[in-house]
Amino acid sequence: MLKRGVILLSGGLDSATTAAIARSEGYELYALTVDYGQRHRHELAAARRVAEAMGARRHVILAVDLRQLGGSALTDAIEVPKDRSTAEMRHGIPVTYVPARNTILLGLALGYAEVVGAADIFLGIDAIDYSGYPDCRPEFVAAFERLANLGTRAGVEGTTSFRIHAPLVSLTKGEIIRRGVELGVDYALTHSCYDPDGAGQSCGRCDACRLRLQGFADAGLEDPLAYRNRGGA
Repeated sequence: MLKRGVILLSGGLDSATTAAIARSEGYELYALTVDYGQRHRHELAAARRVAEAMGARRHVILAVDLRQLGGSALTDAIEVPKDRSTAEMRHGIPVTYVPARNTILLGLALGYAEVVGAADIFLGIDAIDYSGYPDCRPEFVAAFERLANLGTRAGVEGTTSFRIHAPLVSLTKGEIIRRGVELGVDYALTHSCYDPDGAGQSCGRCDACRLRLQGFADAGLEDPLAYRNRGGA
């Protein structure tokens, strides 16, 4: 019998690779995508494509409108930063940080895991190439795992010991891409850009695009996505 794993699936490169890792480790995938009011819908379409390609047993798209809170360039009328160097990206917390997003997403994934009887939750965060997000650190993951086992019926009754997996957290973007290619991830299905055009074409200038392009360059590979600008980081 396959182990059940809940996968937080954004439609991006990292979450697709994480899903592939979980599948390679023998998990049956229960994918969760959160429509949190992000400024475009293209990553939701990408999440659907990735979930289908990965053979997810079930894929839930859950709406939680964080636009009502705002405070981020991804959920509010705040300009997305462009053309920043890697050094600039590493300095401070960027305006693309969505307040408490990973706490909220993991909370929803935890509820999903209780319902489907999964002990393992996977999320595709990495803290090497870009450490500006406070909720992408190993300390955060460890703290949430403790919370998961303290604040759930399954944890308190001892029927489940929840584990939070962040298999990419210590990898560079290039290493992540190489691992995904080894596992057969089709990165043409994914979407990473913070500010795509109406057709979904990536800008090539936001932090996410520049780090992605640099990651493919470091891996010695060509990114299959179309870009309006391919300057790289």
